[in-house]
This record gives sequence, C-alpha cells and structure tokens, in this order.
Amino acid sequence: MPPAIDYAHYDRIRPIRWTGAALELLDQRKLPFVVEYVACTTSDAVADAIHSLAVRGAPAIGISAAWGVVLAARAIDAADAVEASVQLEPALQRLNAARPTAVNLAWALARMRAALLRAQAGGGADWRDALEAEARAIETEDLAANHAMGTLGASLIAPGSGVLTHCNTGSLATAGFGTALGVIRAGVAQGRIGKVFAGETRPWQQGARLTAWELLQDGIPATLIADSAAAHLMKTGAVQWVVVGADRICANGDTANKIGTYQLAISARHHGAKFMVVAPSSTVDMDTASGEMIEIEERDPTELLGIGGTRTVAEGVPAWNPVFDVTPHGLIDAIVTERGIVERPDAGSMRALFGG
Repeated sequence: MPPAIDYAHYDRIRPIRWTGAALELLDQRKLPFVVEYVACTTSDAVADAIHSLAVRGAPAIGISAAWGVVLAARAIDAADAVEASVQLEPALQRLNAARPTAVNLAWALARMRAALLRAQAGGGADWRDALEAEARAIETEDLAANHAMGTLGASLIAPGSGVLTHCNTGSLATAGFGTALGVIRAGVAQGRIGKVFAGETRPWQQGARLTAWELLQDGIPATLIADSAAAHLMKTGAVQWVVVGADRICANGDTANKIGTYQLAISARHHGAKFMVVAPSSTVDMDTASGEMIEIEERDPTELLGIGGTRTVAEGVPAWNPVFDVTPHGLIDAIVTERGIVERPDAGSMRALFGG
C-alpha cells in the first residue's frame, strides 16, 4: 500500500478566502514576487477579478463566482427567494460572461440558482443563508475532490517517473491542493515521481510564475523549461507522463485547456509518453458533444507583444492570442476525476462514468 499523503505539508496555499464581509482573492498577476490579496466586496468586483486573471483556474473561477453571488445578494432588497432570483440575474449574467470557456463558472452559477429554488420551495425566508451555504459547499467539495484525484492519478504513475505539466493547476487554481498539480503532489509524496518539469506557459507565464512558486513552497524541486523545449525534452526520455488540467471536458473526451496543451499531447504520443487530464467532474460537460463545439476565448493580442510590461515586438506587428486549445480524446490516455478514471476516453467510456 502506498504511503499516506501528508496534506498539511503539501496543501499550504489558499487563494480564496471568505471573511464574512468580503471575498479575498490572492492576486495571481503579482506572484511570485508580491503575495497580496484583492478584497472584493461586490459581485462586479469578483467578475472583474475573474476577467483580469487576478483569480484563474477553472475550479477557482467557479468558487469565486459562487461567492460573488453571495455578495450580490447583499446588495439587493428582496422579500423572498422568488423576487431575489429576478433581481440577482443581471449579476449572475455578468459573472458568467467574465470567462466563457471554463464550464465550472456556469456550473457553479447553476448551483447557486438551484439553491435559490430550494429556498423558494421551503418558504424562502433564509434565501441569503442558503446561498452562502451553497458557496461554502462548492468550495469544500472542490478541496475534497482534489485530494481524491491526487490519489487516483498518482496510482497510474510508475515509481521514478518524470512528469511534465503545463500552466498552473495547483492550489492557486482551485480551493487547494490542485488537480494536475495535486496528482504531482500526491505522486511525490508517495515516491512515484522522480522529476518534475514545468512549462513556462506563454503569454501569462503561469507555469513560470505560479507553478514553480507553488512547488517551491512545498519543497518539491521542479525544473522550468521553455514551452518550445517540450518535444526535445520528451525525446531525451526524461518524461513518462504529461499531466495537465482542463477547463472543459466534452462528452466524447475532447478537452479544452490552456493554449499549448494540444501540442504537448501530440509530442507525447510521438515520443511514447502518456498523457493525463485531471479535473473535477464539474468540468465535464456531457451536453457538449465534442471539442469542435467549444467557444475558444481570445484575449487582447497586445498580451503577446511584451513580457512583464516591457514591449519586445516592433510597432505595427499584429498578434493572435487564443487562450485555450482542444486536445482530441484520441491523444489522451486517462481522464482523472474524483468519480474515477476514464482510460482511453471516448463517448462510450465517458457515458459509462458520467451518464448523459
């Protein structure tokens, strides 16, 4: 039996803090050199934080949006849950529009709407309390799911393996511990992972700024690589698993994730490395048949024209800045959720675990 995971050692960072009066979000735009929380006291402030990437990562976005609804509820004067649902809808729409690709955002808002409906059915007197309880449940369940996924995903990795990860899928992207980075934490704790590599993840450098910093906090050695060095690294035989997160998983197993994930899957298949996607079941969208139906968010092209606020590209040069890409299910060896593992995913195996 593998050793138990010391979560106190490998789960130290909390990017989302509810104080009872405000939602405090660890500002990921300023890491790793400045550790500072943004205090949001309105739902619009939460939406702005999501859109501006002060908070990022599909699960963390969903959790933050749920607390945003709680803040919105404090700004309205409604006699009951029925009236509240009408008055709250504009705020929910603004939260939903902050990041269109991550399915967890819409999923969390749907749960908040359902909590209002339950309060309405029960008389509606405590509808604000019902919303706060639901937001707390979404956050608590995410942390438990991450611990479960870490154990499940690590079980697939042979002792001594090298792993490569992309973007940031750790505590900063979730309620804590992480999805793909949770698997890596669990694998290191159990002695299964011998070497960790992190891709820098242009243009926002989530791997360089966030993942490397997170692992440093836990005392896990990690080697940073340029995104363009990944295929060469795999050719050396140093990587046995590529472990990534997801912002949306379709009914056939196609997966949307941070731009650059697709090319890692292609390189892994060519070089004989395995490819693992780790995400909570809230990321699974059985209503979207395939990746061709996913709306791919594009951000301001100027994000590509410099690094750290310093322009590196000549004036007049255009840029294209898609934030996500889609990895076809045929390139994925395993999808890991808290409900279980789908190996060699396709429409049939996804349906067997998630219904639909």
